[in-house]
Amino acid sequence: MSGERLSIFPLHGVILFPGLQLPLHVFEPRYRELVGHALAKDRRIAMIQPQSAREGAPLFAMGCVGRIEDVEALEDGRYNIVLEGEARFRLSRELEVSTPFRQVEGEPIHDPEFEALSAVERASFEREAREFADRQGYSVDWGSVAQLDDLTLINGVSQIAPFDGAAKQALLEAPDIATRCELLVQLMQFFGRSDPDEERVTLQ
Repeated sequence: MSGERLSIFPLHGVILFPGLQLPLHVFEPRYRELVGHALAKDRRIAMIQPQSAREGAPLFAMGCVGRIEDVEALEDGRYNIVLEGEARFRLSRELEVSTPFRQVEGEPIHDPEFEALSAVERASFEREAREFADRQGYSVDWGSVAQLDDLTLINGVSQIAPFDGAAKQALLEAPDIATRCELLVQLMQFFGRSDPDEERVTLQ
């Protein structure tokens, strides 16, 4: 399978999953150029985390390609965009380019369109999520949560969870929904036991 050339938006601590949306405020000149390039081409931008917040840091092994579904171009050149995840990809190599934004070659990952948890796995996750939300003081519409399919629920929580970059990357790289659900439960339990003054949990 041949790799795809992908223009990337490397944000530490931010992941995107297929089928989910990610709003972004784009203000740096190089990423404004990235958005303009994507709009003129195929509207696709790949999200992938750098391994640290350092400029030019090495990238993690997996990311997700998103398509710009909504865009607001501001008068000063900034953009507000909404990316919708299309497919995860595995990083093959970073390319040498003349553009101000980084580009990579990536192999697309063809995830199943439908995955489901067992009834026990779903109940265990919702129980842990309720306890986690209560401990953190989050207000959650549990009636709406109950209406979500398993894939949307687990991926959605993985995308917005208040964990550090390494933990979120582990969630993105989980091979299936059951493994990701189990990891989420472990992270919520660990985070719940951590110092409440710490802003993020660290997974080494």
